[in-house]
Amino acid sequence: MATKHEQILQYIDTLPIGEKISVRQIAKALNVSEGTAYRAIKDAENKGYVSTIERVGTIRIERKKKENIEKLTFAEVVNIIDGQVLGGKSGLHKTLNKFVIGAMKLEAMMKYTDAGSLLIVGNRTNAHELALRAGAAVLITGGFDTEERVKKLADQLELPILSTSFDTFTVATMINRAIYDQLIKKEIILVEDILTPLAETIYLKIDEKVENWYEKKRHTTHSRFPVVDSHMKVQGMVTAKDIIEQEAFVPIEKVMTKNPITVSPKTSLTSASHMMIWEGIEMIPVVDDYQRLQGIISRQDILKALQMTQRQPQVGETIDDIITTRLDSTSIKNQDEESYFFEVSPQMTNPLGTISYGVFTTLLYEAANRKLRQQKKEDIIIENMTVYFIKPVQIESTIEIIPKVLEVGRKFGKVDVEVYHEGILVGKALLTCQLIDR
Repeated sequence: MATKHEQILQYIDTLPIGEKISVRQIAKALNVSEGTAYRAIKDAENKGYVSTIERVGTIRIERKKKENIEKLTFAEVVNIIDGQVLGGKSGLHKTLNKFVIGAMKLEAMMKYTDAGSLLIVGNRTNAHELALRAGAAVLITGGFDTEERVKKLADQLELPILSTSFDTFTVATMINRAIYDQLIKKEIILVEDILTPLAETIYLKIDEKVENWYEKKRHTTHSRFPVVDSHMKVQGMVTAKDIIEQEAFVPIEKVMTKNPITVSPKTSLTSASHMMIWEGIEMIPVVDDYQRLQGIISRQDILKALQMTQRQPQVGETIDDIITTRLDSTSIKNQDEESYFFEVSPQMTNPLGTISYGVFTTLLYEAANRKLRQQKKEDIIIENMTVYFIKPVQIESTIEIIPKVLEVGRKFGKVDVEVYHEGILVGKALLTCQLIDR
């Protein structure tokens, strides 16, 4: 039986795109308290199919697929630019394919303005009207308004006409930044992208017996299964180790490992892999917000996915990507060592103009990772990093990083890292890490 919260989410999901939603309306329609309705609407907003816009209200928007995540809806644009909707509110759920900056003559502007685009322009009423008739939305910069006939046309065509106090350059930068952030999110693989879905997941019920485990093992050749109750909530995990020397009629509930580690579909793959390595487990159940089984994810699934991502080109670069791509290496003469060089650029500094601590630790990690991969051909997960000496390194300085492997075994490694600027020691750290077989 679905909870009231779930019933509200299901109801919102069935509403047509563009529909306005209010707490009072939801509470009345489903006979729930306004507090329950408010919490569910906020949850729907977090899940990406509802958007709340100042001076407009809350509307149902299209839920994005991952491959289409870089396209913004006009509702999201309003939030990004802190804008005001002058007309065409019913079209806020639509997505924009591109934006056009109207810094040209009217005839030239219309060549680039087509259906699904957003024209960013100042107080040029003729341009507003022509863009709407071409099927494009309009964003007026500088805090200007437009004529009433244009607003009525926007309502009629269901195309938003927006206004913001920011200038055209700032607005274009803000939208570009939002699209760029979305691209970075698109590249991050989540558990939901690779999990084995519930329909293909083999599991045991809590009231089943050890003999049922043997039966499922014979059919699947697997030995690890999640255990669920009558509501499909995960109650435990059972493996071959739990079953050894148990009688066939013993209930699974008596031998299973209770309160197992679980992940949600929105957990990043890196976090899931870290849990598996840290806890020494091979498979994790995937659950929803109510702890109900949604599928499983195995260590093999994660390794395959991570190997695939290493072959993919980077589209949206994070600060970590920028740091690691700028880290150059060179061999030190007459020594069995390798050093790495890095120039401290303006975006890598703190407010005092020296290298930020976060950038510094990322450099140490990357240098140690590269050094160990040369020796063991494996990736690493940092278990502990102790930075026990650091001096300020100013902007536009070139630093030299020298990692030295102190000890390396089958599963663990220790690396000492020294950082120099113009021959003077400016940083020193010791890293202990776990090695991941690729």
